[in-house]
Amino acid sequence: MTDDKVKRRLTTVLCADVYGYSRLMEADEAGTLETLRRYRTAIARLVERHDGRIVNTWGDAVIAEFASVVEAVQCAVEIQQEISNQDSDAPQASSMRFRIGINLGDVMVDGSDIYGDGVNIASRLQELAEPGGVVISSSVYDQVHNKLSVGFDCLGQRPMKNIAPLTSYRLTLGGQTAGRGSFPIEDATPAERARAPLMEDRREPSLPTNIVWDWLGKLPRPVAVALTVSVFLILINLFTGAHRIWFHWPVAAILFGVALRMVLGHRPESDRRGER
Repeated sequence: MTDDKVKRRLTTVLCADVYGYSRLMEADEAGTLETLRRYRTAIARLVERHDGRIVNTWGDAVIAEFASVVEAVQCAVEIQQEISNQDSDAPQASSMRFRIGINLGDVMVDGSDIYGDGVNIASRLQELAEPGGVVISSSVYDQVHNKLSVGFDCLGQRPMKNIAPLTSYRLTLGGQTAGRGSFPIEDATPAERARAPLMEDRREPSLPTNIVWDWLGKLPRPVAVALTVSVFLILINLFTGAHRIWFHWPVAAILFGVALRMVLGHRPESDRRGER
């Protein structure tokens, strides 16, 4: 490419990549290649349906571009649903799942090929996606968040190889409850939210901190507060001078007060009326 022939345009780039492709090829080369060809045919059909075009297919990856951002995201959703439906009967060990990243950005054009950060960002975004999932850039989110009946979980700024950190969003479908920092679509109907799941069985494992907070949330509020304060006092004691233990006195007082409150709060109503 010479500089005087380089053209640029703003386009939506979709990058799809097989998760664990090397492992699948090692287990069954012929079967994996046959499945990949079948899925590529389905992807090409869906891309064409949404007025996009396949730009390249490197190894197990598929790069496509769309003039419409909305069409690109709808195509990604349909790709994941189509693959999920076709792969439902396959053994778990040989199951093939794609990760998809979508970015709206400026690209360099050379004939039928496209290059540049617009393509690289889409490739990095798919690496952030779960198997069977879709991750989009903030530029895509700005264009589609109020036009599609899907939800969006903000992933914040994730570091990406050779790319400056940028805010990305994970699509949530199939009635999956969006967590903190999510952006549900106001015009989605209950029927639309109940469509076939995209990532229902592929949620990220809970972190230990999340498990602790969930457990505390199930306790009565006074007990949860008392335990939290007690833990902080213990930590303060350990970090400021473990040679002198003092936390047991305030912790004992706090726990005694909570226990007394719980006992008095659960007295029969007849006993409380008798004191009036």
